Amino acid sequence: MKKSLHPNNYRLVVFQDLNNGCNFLTRSTVESDEVITIDGVEYPLVKVHISSASHPFFTGEERIVDIEGRVDKFKARAAAGQAARERRAASATKQDKRKIDRLKETESKKSTVTNK
Repeated sequence: MKKSLHPNNYRLVVFQDLNNGCNFLTRSTVESDEVITIDGVEYPLVKVHISSASHPFFTGEERIVDIEGRVDKFKARAAAGQAARERRAASATKQDKRKIDRLKETESKKSTVTNK
């Protein structure tokens, strides 16, 4: 086995689930500026957004973790992109029509001038 491969600064750390306030006391090398006192002993505190205490897979309950999911955000972006493409196409069509109308006008003016 190689020497000095694994860290040697393991200590007791508290991981706190922000969803339900559940605390886990375990050994870790993670650094933290916050501390928490449990049973009169002060431990470093690491806050996590989700843990086994609040994750639907482990709790067995189905609930929405975020209000608007990734799929909904993707569909909204796709719909907005399609609408923007349609607006650009409609604008380009209008511009093309205006150019054609102007060309027809200039041609008709030229033909009236040459016919006189």
